[in-house]
Amino acid sequence: MRAATLSVGFIPLVDAAPLIVAQDMGYAAEEGISLDLRRAASWSSLRDMLNFGRVDAAQMLSPMPIAGALGLGGAGPTMSVVSVLSMNGQVVGVSNALAARLRDAGHDFAFDDARLAGEALIRVSPEPLRIGVPFPFSMHAELLYYWLSALGLPAPQGVEIRTVPPPLMADAMEAGEIDAFCVGEPWGSQAIETGVGTLLLPGRAIWEFSPEKVLAVRNDWAEAEEAMLGRLIRAVWRAGRWLAEPGSHILAAEMLSRSPYLDLPAEIIERALTGRMVITPQGDERRVPRFIEFHGGAATFPWRSQAQWIGRQLAARTGLDRDAAARAAARVFRSDLHRAALAPTRADLPGASSKIEGAMGQQTAVASGAGHLILGPDRFFDGKVFDPGHD
Repeated sequence: MRAATLSVGFIPLVDAAPLIVAQDMGYAAEEGISLDLRRAASWSSLRDMLNFGRVDAAQMLSPMPIAGALGLGGAGPTMSVVSVLSMNGQVVGVSNALAARLRDAGHDFAFDDARLAGEALIRVSPEPLRIGVPFPFSMHAELLYYWLSALGLPAPQGVEIRTVPPPLMADAMEAGEIDAFCVGEPWGSQAIETGVGTLLLPGRAIWEFSPEKVLAVRNDWAEAEEAMLGRLIRAVWRAGRWLAEPGSHILAAEMLSRSPYLDLPAEIIERALTGRMVITPQGDERRVPRFIEFHGGAATFPWRSQAQWIGRQLAARTGLDRDAAARAAARVFRSDLHRAALAPTRADLPGASSKIEGAMGQQTAVASGAGHLILGPDRFFDGKVFDPGHD
């Protein structure tokens, strides 16, 4: 029987890896499907591809489907997040001029302390600080707003946020259009390779386990193609499990480096997969455990509490009702569809669909289907927690 073909949109980023691996390593074929992977130039174009039915599913920034449900960013069909593709994997970078100011002020670029790095950045930054992000409704933007506001720089009021497609972030910095950026790998590393900036922090230093990219589908497609959706979720889940194995990194980097995908040297891509980050053009390195996570700690599970956090953040800066936004956001992250799709597998899924975010400072056993699930640390840098039931 000929495999059914699903069209799936993606942006050239390391966190597109589960989609690429699912197709190229045969996990999709095991489910009786083939993925027609279609590369998009920007997040807005990828959103439109999904909205208008040019693709069946798409890699997406985790806040994008929630923003759509809240009526932000234009009208379109309602979407469901059926899996999380990646946790973390972003970097904050600064221009050479700003890096020099930070060094002159005594900052050590330890790459692990969001409070010290943020306080130093605020002290030496021009006014307003111009920061590039890939899309207005992105985890990059939400992490920046949360981080800077907590340290006393009101955001977005006190910063100038500019939207720059990930592959163009280094060019924007070289042209002097932005002072800093928050972007997914490998495009932060590409800025280092071209000598235009220095990496200041990994995203996980702000929120230790934040949902970065998700697998999104239109609600009408999910209802009409329930069996096909299940096959897609399982194929991507198996790909994420393989990516989490240390022995996969070299092959995965080579796979992603090919011209239809990221079209960059494998060595640059491998940095994110291994957590060995080069942070300066001079070659200074930092080790970042769990820099990006594709599987461990129920990384693929669409927690409704994470959606609620995103919904409240979006509502707070756009003037919407926060409670209503949280309720609408929770409906977007479809933990029920994720559970149903993975029921035939050995996936050990959480017993709950919501949790207190930021409460775990170490590995913690939680109730799960098989009783063996361990969740990793998920702290916010300022020690706050988000309780979706009592916020």
